[in-house]
Amino acid sequence: MIPSAFDYAAPATVAEALGVLADAGDDAKLLAGGQSLIPVMKLRLADPAMVVDLGRIGELSGVRDDGDALLIGAMTTHHQIATDPLIAEHVPLLAKAAATVADPQVRHRGTFGGALVHADPAGDMPAPVLAADATFILAGPNGERRVAAADFFQGYFTTAVDDGEILTHIRVPKYAGWGAHHEKFTRVAQQWSIVAVATMVRVEGGTIAEARIGLTNMASTPLRATAVEQALVGAPLTREAIATASAHAAEGTDPASDLNGDAAYRRHLAGVLTKRAVIAAAGL
Repeated sequence: MIPSAFDYAAPATVAEALGVLADAGDDAKLLAGGQSLIPVMKLRLADPAMVVDLGRIGELSGVRDDGDALLIGAMTTHHQIATDPLIAEHVPLLAKAAATVADPQVRHRGTFGGALVHADPAGDMPAPVLAADATFILAGPNGERRVAAADFFQGYFTTAVDDGEILTHIRVPKYAGWGAHHEKFTRVAQQWSIVAVATMVRVEGGTIAEARIGLTNMASTPLRATAVEQALVGAPLTREAIATASAHAAEGTDPASDLNGDAAYRRHLAGVLTKRAVIAAAGL
């Protein structure tokens, strides 16, 4: 189908974009990579009167060192996330997850921030960002504010971004000495995850000192597998100990049932994939 008619703006700065949003009000939609917005506009599931294209705002793209963290522009593409040397060195979990997004065409057009704001429960990037304890930086009519990843995802396709605000950057702490792995289960190639697990593990002296685990498609928002994280701390670095801890992966989850699998199947997958991801992240 063809989208309904709409007005189009391509501001060159964040301030200019905020001004356009303020003038357009509820009738505006932000365009990042367009990999989600354009299809739903073609289906007329979204019918904005104004589309505000962020593609010309150079300050929203790229990765830079920010002391004890990396500052990632919201318009940075998945391909850039997957191949950036700073991310590979300091937060390899993001690179591993981004490399699994859809197909090369989508990875070169789709953006990190756009995927996060879209907040698809089956999306690849929210759970890794949650596991990495990132901070979202939002610009709005009242200035800048910061939202922790734990507070950012609020429900199906719903985030803490208010009307008139723009996600500008994501600040992700550095994880020196941590292993990382992203385990994704799909029915066919390039599909959204039926379940996925994003894992970071820090090992000291033959035991697991810390673990961070994010779950994809196990609720209406990404979740931390806190029961597994707690069970892993202090556990010996063995496959048996990891398997025992990973059995808690489905605790506190609320997976949906659909054509790809019912809730019980997803709970089973969560345990299997968590075990695989932790073993790989720990280097076993």
